[in-house]
Amino acid sequence: MITTLVYRDNRFTAANPDPATLAALRAEPNVMLWVDLAAPADDEIKLILETVFAFHPLAIEDCAVDSPFPKLEDFDDYLYLVMHAVDYSRVDKFSTTELDLFLGKNFLVTFHRQKLRPVEAALERYLKSPGTAVRGPDRFAHVILDLMVEAYKPATDELRQDLEEIENGVLTHIDARELFPRVVALRKDLAALRQIVRPQREIVTVLTQGRTRFIRPLILPYLRDLGEELNRIETQAGTWADQLILAFRVYLNKSGHEANQGIRVLTGITALSLPVILVGSWYGMNFRAMHETAWTYGYPVAFLLTICGTLGMLLFMRKKRWI
Repeated sequence: MITTLVYRDNRFTAANPDPATLAALRAEPNVMLWVDLAAPADDEIKLILETVFAFHPLAIEDCAVDSPFPKLEDFDDYLYLVMHAVDYSRVDKFSTTELDLFLGKNFLVTFHRQKLRPVEAALERYLKSPGTAVRGPDRFAHVILDLMVEAYKPATDELRQDLEEIENGVLTHIDARELFPRVVALRKDLAALRQIVRPQREIVTVLTQGRTRFIRPLILPYLRDLGEELNRIETQAGTWADQLILAFRVYLNKSGHEANQGIRVLTGITALSLPVILVGSWYGMNFRAMHETAWTYGYPVAFLLTICGTLGMLLFMRKKRWI
């Protein structure tokens, strides 16, 4: 599907003209084009990328094959940029969609195999406000990139919510069989987020240096703002990963402390039962020569020894603050 916006003298003049007229429109002075190819057919790719704009064959080939990494190439009459829009859900986790941008002095061509909400939102914005003056295709590119960065917010919000749930569970009584898989899964998601954001931040940083003539100095501060936002997301993901490890260590320390408390209780019970065991073991002997078996006061004496020994052990352990 081909969507085209035509601007003449920085003012919107037409939408979706006949693709066969795009070559003539591009040649007109004071005309600016934004051509978006969304899940295009082969003949549409050939018409726009090869015939109308005559892009480099390697750049066209890169459009046909998804690249796992962002890319920035400066050709003679256009700038080729590969970025990745992110989508995240708790079910499907992270998924990215490649967006290819060809940025020239009077045109912007965007190419993506799947629908992209940032691109659709940018097209809708300009179609709803046709009176808005646009003084360069780099403005289109910035709006798209800005919307792509904004699309990270739902993902970061869900990741922060997952982290808070784990931290709250650590302070309560979450089951270890539930906690460990959640910690591992969230750490993988945070690592994936950083792997997605870091190379795109580096690309935006290169753009902010103003080395290409296809981006006006007026746009550079906006690109620096995008770079700062991407840097913030990357830093935040690293901080959350550290918080996650800290929460897990707190859980392990808490579990160890609770286990030690249980061991102390069991040790105390064992120590308190020691007098009973000693007295019972002694008077439980079955030797014939034991005169205690015929002793009239043997039972009360054994009983008193047991009680006194147990109380003495209890007082001793309390004095030592063992219980």
